[in-house]
Amino acid sequence: MQKSQLILIGGAIALVAALFIFGRTSPVADKKAAGEAMPGQPHSVAAAKFEDILQKAKEKAPAAQLAEINSLEHAVVRGDVKTQQIAVNRKLYQIWESLNEEPVAAYYAGEAAKLENSEKSLTFAANLFFKHYGHAKDASVMKWQAEQAVELFDKAIALSTPPTIDSLRYYQAQILLETGEPMTAVAKLRDIVANNPDNADAQIMLGNMAITSGQFDKAIERMDGFLKRNPTNAKAMFILAEAYRSKGDKDKAIELFKQCRELIADPTLGAEIDNYIKSIK
Repeated sequence: MQKSQLILIGGAIALVAALFIFGRTSPVADKKAAGEAMPGQPHSVAAAKFEDILQKAKEKAPAAQLAEINSLEHAVVRGDVKTQQIAVNRKLYQIWESLNEEPVAAYYAGEAAKLENSEKSLTFAANLFFKHYGHAKDASVMKWQAEQAVELFDKAIALSTPPTIDSLRYYQAQILLETGEPMTAVAKLRDIVANNPDNADAQIMLGNMAITSGQFDKAIERMDGFLKRNPTNAKAMFILAEAYRSKGDKDKAIELFKQCRELIADPTLGAEIDNYIKSIK
């Protein structure tokens, strides 16, 4: 599940969207957006309540499935309650998934995972929320899904070992950044690079955030240090070039964009960079 939350500025947006896409990008047009919720996404919005989400889903459910759902909700009363609850939650996940009610399905997968308390099941459930939260039409539902994902990732992290921990923290940082909690996202990313300075995804996201907040020298320092150890990383080279461009040093930026161009084999992306270089000369 490789994804990258990118927040870049100015005319680089189209190129960066092409160069850095991993599945979902949410570029912001100017540095004032740093730390703010992006259009259509929650910032100070309160998270929805699961009971309300469930009720709306039930109103759309076919009668046969609804009867089975209601029966399952009251199925666990005695015996090995924990084992039964895991089985019931898994079945509810399957039913709601078949009805394309992803938030509700993910909730029951999460409830089963919490009871099972395994890294694998917790990560699976967290990934369900991570996969779908950005598609929510209701900002409060999106906020709820994001909170669920972060919580489940936390539980998975507690049972994980490096480098899995770094990957899970990175996904958390993406969610937190996209839902208007940049400082918490930065803390997660800094934890990652403290343990592994060569983690490209975390370093590049931090570089992006520095550019977005107008801290161009910090972005340059970070990318310079990373590229000394990873000189063929085209994404980091692009971010370094963009930091110089944003700072006003066009000559240095063009030099670095050309170096970035040499690292990219894809002809389409190469042409994008050529056009971008022409646009800033």
